[in-house]
Amino acid sequence: MLNLLFALLGLIVGVVINALADDLPQRKRPSLPHCHACQHRYTPMQWLGVGQCAQCAAAPRRRVLWVMVGTAVLFALLPTLIPEPVNLWVNALYTAVFILVIVIDLEHKLILNVVTFPATAVALLLSFVVTDNNIRLALVGAVVGFVLFYIAYWIGQLMFGPGALGYGDVKLAMAMGAMLGFHRILFALGLAIVLGGVISGVLLLSRRFHRYTYLPYGQYLAIAGIIMLIWGVRIAEWYAQSGQ
Repeated sequence: MLNLLFALLGLIVGVVINALADDLPQRKRPSLPHCHACQHRYTPMQWLGVGQCAQCAAAPRRRVLWVMVGTAVLFALLPTLIPEPVNLWVNALYTAVFILVIVIDLEHKLILNVVTFPATAVALLLSFVVTDNNIRLALVGAVVGFVLFYIAYWIGQLMFGPGALGYGDVKLAMAMGAMLGFHRILFALGLAIVLGGVISGVLLLSRRFHRYTYLPYGQYLAIAGIIMLIWGVRIAEWYAQSGQ
């Protein structure tokens, strides 16, 4: 029953993510879902990515349906993967933030301050109520995430020139550190690097991209963040026990 509830919640969250992904990159105030071509407000049925715009007959973008279905499926799995109630609700919120980051970064190659800064602040506050993080770990994680990726940002500038890594990636790493805590952020950043290398290698081998093609890095950070929200504590505990 809880899985079904979260699946329905995921559909609603997917609607919100789609609306924010349309408005925030344009520096617009968030509004109800609307046509990307003429700004006409959609009917509730069109919120689901169904039907043409009544004003200009533009079809909804495929991204709308993909985000809604993907968010609903992922949310439906969360109660099974995260049994502790408080952690479940908080990590569902963080998962929604990461999905929003992925959508905006893929479409606009942007990671927005209006997403990362509030996410960091909220994560620090919520660290007082979750059982898989605390304020000390969240603060240290935010600082470590920022510092490590700030160093990576400057190394990338020196070695590959402007654009190797965006400053938005640095701020996303900070937000991830607050959400995950110090005990998980190092694993998350390492996993993001592996994901970026593997996926970029596959794309290069497919010859769909070349070595100078710009690939947004925020998506890899966000995917790693979702993975560590779900399995990070177990990974950290396994690593600590294996080192004894």
